[in-house]
Amino acid sequence: MKKSLIPSPASPFPSRLLFSVTPYNKSLTSAACSSSIDETTSTPITNSEPQNPIKIQTFEKSVSENPRLSQANVVETLLSHFNDPRSALDYFRWAEKQRGFVREIGDSFLVLLHILVSSHYHHGSARNLLNNYLSSDSAPSGGVLVQRLIDCSDKFGFRRSPRIFDYALNGYVRAQRYKDAEDCFYALVSRGVIPCVRILNNFLHSLIRTSMIDEARGLFGGIVSKKLSYDCATVNMMMCASLREGKTEEAESFFLEAKRSGIDLDPFVYNTAVRTACMKPDLNVAFVLLSEMKEKGWVPGKGSYTHLICTCVEQRNMTEALRLNDEMISKGHPMNLVVATSLMKGYYQQGNLNSALELFDKVLENGLSPNKVTYAVLIEGCRVHRNMVKGRELYEKMKSAGILPTVYIVNSLIRGCLQNQLIDEANKIFDEAVSDGIANVFTYNNLISWFCEGGRLGDAIRVWDKMIDHGIEPSVVSYNNMVLGNCRKGFMDVAAALLSEMAEKNVKPNVITYSILVDGYFKKGESEKAIALFDSMLTLGISPTDVTYNTVINGLCRVGQTVAAKDRMEEFVTKGFAPICMTYNSLINGFMKEGEVNSALAVYNEMCGMGILPNVITYTTLIDGLCKRKNLDLALKMQREMRAKGIEMDVTCYNALIDAFCKRNDMNSARELFDEILDVGLSPTTGVYNTMIGGYRDLYNMESALDLYKRMKNEGIQCDLETYTTLIDGLLKVGNIVLASETYQEMLAKNIVPDVITYSVLVRGLCNKGQVANARKVLEEMVKKGITPNVLVYNTLIAGYFREGNLQEAFRLHDEMLDRGLAPDDATYDILVNGNIKESVSSNGALSV
Repeated sequence: MKKSLIPSPASPFPSRLLFSVTPYNKSLTSAACSSSIDETTSTPITNSEPQNPIKIQTFEKSVSENPRLSQANVVETLLSHFNDPRSALDYFRWAEKQRGFVREIGDSFLVLLHILVSSHYHHGSARNLLNNYLSSDSAPSGGVLVQRLIDCSDKFGFRRSPRIFDYALNGYVRAQRYKDAEDCFYALVSRGVIPCVRILNNFLHSLIRTSMIDEARGLFGGIVSKKLSYDCATVNMMMCASLREGKTEEAESFFLEAKRSGIDLDPFVYNTAVRTACMKPDLNVAFVLLSEMKEKGWVPGKGSYTHLICTCVEQRNMTEALRLNDEMISKGHPMNLVVATSLMKGYYQQGNLNSALELFDKVLENGLSPNKVTYAVLIEGCRVHRNMVKGRELYEKMKSAGILPTVYIVNSLIRGCLQNQLIDEANKIFDEAVSDGIANVFTYNNLISWFCEGGRLGDAIRVWDKMIDHGIEPSVVSYNNMVLGNCRKGFMDVAAALLSEMAEKNVKPNVITYSILVDGYFKKGESEKAIALFDSMLTLGISPTDVTYNTVINGLCRVGQTVAAKDRMEEFVTKGFAPICMTYNSLINGFMKEGEVNSALAVYNEMCGMGILPNVITYTTLIDGLCKRKNLDLALKMQREMRAKGIEMDVTCYNALIDAFCKRNDMNSARELFDEILDVGLSPTTGVYNTMIGGYRDLYNMESALDLYKRMKNEGIQCDLETYTTLIDGLLKVGNIVLASETYQEMLAKNIVPDVITYSVLVRGLCNKGQVANARKVLEEMVKKGITPNVLVYNTLIAGYFREGNLQEAFRLHDEMLDRGLAPDDATYDILVNGNIKESVSSNGALSV
């Protein structure tokens, strides 16, 4: 009968220790035996009788204090119980509790491990013992432990069981001692010991789980380079790790290498490969992988279909997305919320909001519960399709379902309401978001931007103040919007103060900030400040964009410094700026406005020489400028060149040529161009009609002028002040005072307020028809409405009274001119002194601006 090695619990130390001597391949030396045991029977101990128990001496001291029971004694005792792992383990546990026992991975510990792994029933004990020791601070490094295990097996004749080495590697991994685990791995491989795939996969998984993906990548590289075995689970882990970092090319390479290496890949790996292809995105590869899965007899997973459908939607391929959805359902995978939401987005992007809404209703019928993403997609779709009534309805339904709105949804609603001019609704949603604590800086910026763009600076300031009051820190976008709003109003001092405030609040201005300010200064005519600010931006190390460069060039052209603008452009080119068509258009327009036609044409030729194609604005600017310089022949040459290049004329270009023909009194050519506007599918604007009416007016052809006027009204084209003023002028010229008066009353009925030119036309027309008294009433009406009469009006009235012989009233009007601060011109004195009234009734002067 086998007796226990454990001393009696009645005493802290064993009074008697019995053990069974079992055969072992190395006999204990006689010296060892004589020093460690005391024979109490007459039967000698021999290897031929291992079944007979012997008695050992009684211990009164701990193992370390007993010179007869050293660490070597413990090893010998453990070795003698090679065939009894349970007793060996119990003995070791008793020994390590003794005072003075050093808890370390020494020979006794290693011998015990070898004994335990030799028994199938004690693998768990070996694993747990090793895990426990390796979790302590005193555990050796991975390389040292491997060497000790090998030395122990060689010293005591143990078989090198791969299991014990797997346990060692796994123990380091469990203790999260990944560097030691790596050392252990390479030490094993260098000694020809190959860890099993399961242990290696666990190591990789632990590294990936703790975001040590680079380390996992290195370990996997070692596995591959040393041609060690790995399986589909290894491949899948590494692919997923790469996708976590967005490295789709790497994930794909892992998959392809595994295929080339003959790894038996499973559906999970293929599903990950499909996901990889969709992330790239490469739908062709994804569909090939899907076909391979079907050929292998596998049903593609729900995840594969979901990724494919979502990618098709992103690629705007709704036909394929819907086909895949039907296939997914036919394979037994019901439509999930992710797929449904993606299809809703695809529908509205395709312009089919109704189908998106119908799918939403179907989702509800199928028992799926829409989430925040679903509502966000549909509300954004309603914004895109300007159906904010439905968008607001979905918003309320979401809240009724207990889903709290996200800031994205709120911002989408606000933008939609602003785009549809639903200002009150936008403000209401905004106030709710602020009250609920949802609003962020983007929410405020939506309103501030819209108000500033629309010139409603006061409303923008109100929102800004609310943002500050609620502790929301303005961003650089917030400041840029406010700077833009003030620049557009011409409040450059306020805009500059905002720039200074940004520095105080540690909000770094960007190139957009400076570009807006530079443009604002140019538009206000303060070119020196604009250039100084631009140079300051460069000093601060802020690199201009092409928009900034174009802003400077266009600004200089706008203030009549086109030569300086041209010099700046050449300077910018040396810094990497590439002029575009818009750049050259600014220069051409600037030179044309300054009357430098040759310089404008030189810029045009340079532009073409640089290979930059002129656009319709280029030709329109040239044609308009040439027409205004009365160079119609060259303008027509430009028109022919424009058409030869396949550039269609726009309405502005047509109007420039029509105006030139009208000024030549060539109404036939003007009418041909006017009709051509309609033939090419364009619609004449109010300006084009005004040009034509003015041309007929100059030829006293009021019948044709009135026909165009009626056509304007029939086609719903707005008649403006210039339209009515030109008609009144022409009707008065031909003596049709009644119709002129009716036209004037019609203009007033439409709340179109006359200006000084309109009144000048009335005064001159009435005076020319001898109705000086009525003309005088027009003057009084001007004054009553706060419109200051100009010298032309007074000259016309003075001439009228002079013609009637009423010199007293003529000279009284002269005095009235002086009282109003108007300086009589040469025409005034020519009338009063010489009686010359011919120049005073010039029709051209009345309508000149």
